[in-house]
Amino acid sequence: MTNPFYNKNVVSIRDFTRNDLEYLFRVADNINLNSLTDALRNKILGLVFFEPSTRTRLSFEAAMHSLGGTCIGLSESSSSSTEKGENLNDTLVTMNQYVDALVLRHHKDGVARFASEICTKPVINAGSGTEEHPTQAMLDLYTIFKEFDTIDNLNIGIFGDLKYGRTVYSLLYGLSNYNPTVYLISPDLLQLRSDALSDIKENLSVEQHSSLSDVISKLDVIYTTRIQKERFPDLQEYERVKGSYRIDEALLENAKDDLIILHPMPRSEEIPTSLDTTKYAKYFKQIQYGKLIRSALLYLIFTEHPES
Repeated sequence: MTNPFYNKNVVSIRDFTRNDLEYLFRVADNINLNSLTDALRNKILGLVFFEPSTRTRLSFEAAMHSLGGTCIGLSESSSSSTEKGENLNDTLVTMNQYVDALVLRHHKDGVARFASEICTKPVINAGSGTEEHPTQAMLDLYTIFKEFDTIDNLNIGIFGDLKYGRTVYSLLYGLSNYNPTVYLISPDLLQLRSDALSDIKENLSVEQHSSLSDVISKLDVIYTTRIQKERFPDLQEYERVKGSYRIDEALLENAKDDLIILHPMPRSEEIPTSLDTTKYAKYFKQIQYGKLIRSALLYLIFTEHPES
């Protein structure tokens, strides 16, 4: 199979097929088994983060270093000349001169697509406003695949802030390549945006619910997100919904024995730390898979004919 990621932008997960994703998964498995410590020697990855990040930024750094490459970048807007009035175009074009690929996070919608149009090096979207976070979806799908050896025919509950959670949109678009049943569970104020819901329903079996307890016994996967306070245009709206949903031990009494709980992190009140040691908790394993997937993705972006 031709490498579908070579020298490509990763702006939306919708740009990749099921075959592409499963090719990525196989390479991630191979990287896990066989070290490629010099594969990206002399390659430089630019990290351009205009929003805070822990797991995404650190996993890209760890992935690049594990493959023999190096990273340079901005950890926040205050460390760049945007604080002096430099426009985003000039910041991105400058970084493009110094690196072989860019990983970009920004609080505004459309910035990742804009960057891919003005930069000559591959751009990886690490979160663009409320739109998408494609590499998070790649590692989410990989985690489900590793836990169940399939994604087809599973019952997957997506729980929490569906309106503003960009990881939710990328995950749903990724799941559209498979055949699960998806349960969208959220307070009324945080339901999926109607335009995205119409689009997703064309390719996925979807049910909407307001209570997790109504469907908990059916689910193989619960994917939960925190309420995205920073994205609410009206903080009074946030105050009405904060703390309105939570997974606890009592709720899990009705769960399947092999249920898994995933979370893109960071978490707030929706998953108490008391669940961390239960058999259901896979969100820290998910973090581990994140480094593998991002290692595989970087390797494939930079390597036209990867080792089998």
